[in-house]
Formats: sequence, C-alpha cells, structure tokens
Amino acid sequence: MSDLIAVEQALSTSRLEPYIKAGGGGLAEGFELYEWNLSVSAAFFEVLAHLEVGVRNALHAQLVRLADRQDWWASPRMVLTPIAVDMLDKAVAEVSRRSSPGGPDHVVAALPFGFWAGLVSSGHRYNYEMTLWRPGLHRAFPGYRGTRSELHLRLNTLRLLRNRIAHHEPIYRRHLAADHDTILMLSNWIMPAFARWMASRSRVPDLLSSRPHSAGHSCR
Repeated sequence: MSDLIAVEQALSTSRLEPYIKAGGGGLAEGFELYEWNLSVSAAFFEVLAHLEVGVRNALHAQLVRLADRQDWWASPRMVLTPIAVDMLDKAVAEVSRRSSPGGPDHVVAALPFGFWAGLVSSGHRYNYEMTLWRPGLHRAFPGYRGTRSELHLRLNTLRLLRNRIAHHEPIYRRHLAADHDTILMLSNWIMPAFARWMASRSRVPDLLSSRPHSAGHSCR
C-alpha cells in the first residue's frame, strides 16, 4: 500500500474526494490541494484571531462607556437577545469555575466571535440599532461610514469563514483574496495602524499566489 493510499484511508475517501475532483481527479493533485487548503486556513486563522481581539476590545470599550461599568452585561441598561444572554451566562460561568477566577476582562475574552458580531446585528425586537449602535457601538469603528447592517454582513461573513476553518472544512472555493481584503478593511476601520501591522505580517497573500495550478484559481 502506498503512503498516499494509506493517508487517504486514515483521512477518509469522502473527506478527500472534493479535493481530488477539484485537483483534476488525481490522488497526488488532490493531496496537494488538501495540504494547501490547510496552510492557507492556518494563515487566515492568524489574521482572523487578530481581528477578533481587535473587534471585541473596541466593542467592549464602548459598552463600558454605555453602561458606565466594566461588567456592562450586569447593567440594567443592557437589554440583549436571549442568545446573547446565554453566551454571556456561559462565559461568566466558565470564568467563575476557574481555580483563579478572573474579572470582566476574562469574561470578555471567553465570549465567542459570534457574540461580538451579533451585537451589530439588528437584534430583531431588541432593536440594537437604537439601543446599542447609535448610542455608542458605532464609535468602535471610527473609520467606518456605512450602515450597521452592512458592517454586520461583513463581520458575519468572516465569522462563517472562521467557523469553517475551525472545523477543518475546505475554504479553497471561496474568493479568498476578497476575504483577506475584508479582514484588513475592518481592521482599518478600528485603527489604521492596526491594519498596517496585520498586513505586514499576514502570510495569506504569499499562499494565495502559490495555490496549486491544477485546482484552478477561484480564490482570485
């Protein structure tokens, strides 16, 4: 049994099949695309991690101002959706269970990217536009001049990309150059120097230019 066939069995044929088809039908070409997908996913995870921390810190700062307290989630002024409240309850419980329980900063760090993206959603009947966005959250993105809904769309797109990467799903079919541009654009809206720092360290452009030729160039 060749090493490639053994690896195919270990990873499962069904998992590798899309890569093999996209690579032209050959097992070696499929593995080349599979490995490239892992590499570019890792590079994206790095810049997404920087963005996530930047977004949550920027939003946290504005929420503290709105509630006039570090643990803004405990303020009666904060009326959030049941999904958001559930995420907060889980984060607070997680921090409190630690051997050395932390303060508000630890709770903030324990909240997932989906929570922060959700804060710039409509909030449905909770009307985040009027209760959060206009009163203060728009100041988290001083370089942004668009609507809340447009910002949420971009953040949610990146949340879905992050989740695909976290679950080891293929991302090679996406317009990855556009995804990278969106990450840097959002970072620039928070702080231009932050975006420049991220761009100078990102491995994504080099990896996009080294995409296996047999798989085409859907990443553009």
